[in-house]
Amino acid sequence: MVEIREVNSTTDIGNSLRVIRDSFRTVAREFKLTRKNNPTHPSFITRERLSDLQKKARFFGLFENGNQVGFVAVEKADGNVYYLDKLAVLPHHRHQGHGKKLVEFVVEYVKKNGGEKVSLCMIDSHRVLKSWYQSLGFSETATKKFEHLPFVVCFMERAVSS
Repeated sequence: MVEIREVNSTTDIGNSLRVIRDSFRTVAREFKLTRKNNPTHPSFITRERLSDLQKKARFFGLFENGNQVGFVAVEKADGNVYYLDKLAVLPHHRHQGHGKKLVEFVVEYVKKNGGEKVSLCMIDSHRVLKSWYQSLGFSETATKKFEHLPFVVCFMERAVSS
């Protein structure tokens, strides 16, 4: 059985921290990201940074048979835009539709809360992930190179009515 629910207890946050780190570790390896060249990458997230994010975002976990295997944060931005952040599915649970379920959940959450767009950012050269987001209705809106990051960032968004 798969369910998505809000996570906010101390135990939930600890499990979410593990899911985020373990999920993003594969990306860090693929793109050769380290604590030195990208200390803020989610594969290196600390409990303190996650707690800071929790002050402005709502956290949701995807649970399979009672075990958390996915995570996503949703944050209200300016106007009617919401950010989808830290979408994570444990490697052994990928390609089972869990990521899509989390994205669809976020889109419905945004719609219910009066939002009009879901926005996200990702590593521009992560072609497989970009194609996956595009298959879910997201479009690239811009790219930008930030001095402190060893890659170009791609910004994507999707209207919730799509």
